[in-house]
Amino acid sequence: MKVSKFIIIGENIHCTRILKVGGKSVRETGNGKYAVTYKAGSEIRELPIPDVFMKKADWENGKVKHCAVAVWQGNYGDSAGKIAGADYIQNLASLQTAAGASYLDINVDEFSTDLQEKKKMIKWTVETVQKAVKVPVSIDSSNTEILRAGLEACDKSRGKPMVNSVSLERVDAIETAAKLNAVVIASAAGEKGLPSSNEERMKNIDAVIPKLTAVGLKKQDIHVDPLVFPISTDSNNGKNFLATVSNVRGKYGPEIHIVAGLSNVSFGMPNRKLINQVFSWLAVEAGADGGIVDPMQINAEILTAMDTNSKQFQLAKALLTGEDEFGMNFITAFRGE
Repeated sequence: MKVSKFIIIGENIHCTRILKVGGKSVRETGNGKYAVTYKAGSEIRELPIPDVFMKKADWENGKVKHCAVAVWQGNYGDSAGKIAGADYIQNLASLQTAAGASYLDINVDEFSTDLQEKKKMIKWTVETVQKAVKVPVSIDSSNTEILRAGLEACDKSRGKPMVNSVSLERVDAIETAAKLNAVVIASAAGEKGLPSSNEERMKNIDAVIPKLTAVGLKKQDIHVDPLVFPISTDSNNGKNFLATVSNVRGKYGPEIHIVAGLSNVSFGMPNRKLINQVFSWLAVEAGADGGIVDPMQINAEILTAMDTNSKQFQLAKALLTGEDEFGMNFITAFRGE
């Protein structure tokens, strides 16, 4: 299948993202100090991890939130730390853009518990990203004030920014998006919870779209997210998602966009990269035209080049479409990967 269009919302600039302490990207630098190492072009660089992160519960569990480290350094570090923090974020932005990202999703919700601080951090991160790349950003937050702060920092000359996300349970975000001239990811979430079936997804989508068009958003400004749930918790999750994608495309036509956090499907499974890539291919086949993904692993070129006749592809497809009902064939084939 030739994939000529795949709208990528790059998912990597999130303060939720973790690295393993002692892994290949987090190493000790001496005197009890640690740094995140990363490659920028042909150069290996370091992002120092401040002591405050080594006192957090994540560190006790062998993890560190690397984007949060970069944002902290960019705002609170010494002169070298500020440079390193900005460089780390900008490197993530540049890598994703080079791999085909159309938007860069930014989330600082887990940076702290202080709302004013998070508003400051979203503004700094947006401005830092915009100094490195020309694509618009997607502001991702569960708080409308943070959404507004992020959108207000956006340079509109590079195209409309994106709100991630609006839904029946977040109607206040719809007004914010409209006032600040943003496109939206419209989630299939209901007023009081998440949908458990294709029918519930469609009911919620059919209810939220009129609310979006009523405030002036056009079909091409709407990116419907049917919501992806892990295949490890229910073997029907992949099949139900794909059915909703087909239904949305059939009902709302070619102008509306369909995206989702496609990598959510592989939580708890071995060989997540393969599952994510095959699921993305199946989503495009069903009518999706984008995803909230890591563009270094999923983009139009990678999806076009997939060997759909390979044993790996067929095993993942059987898992994702419910043919391999409990995933035993897939798990047996890829245990330990």
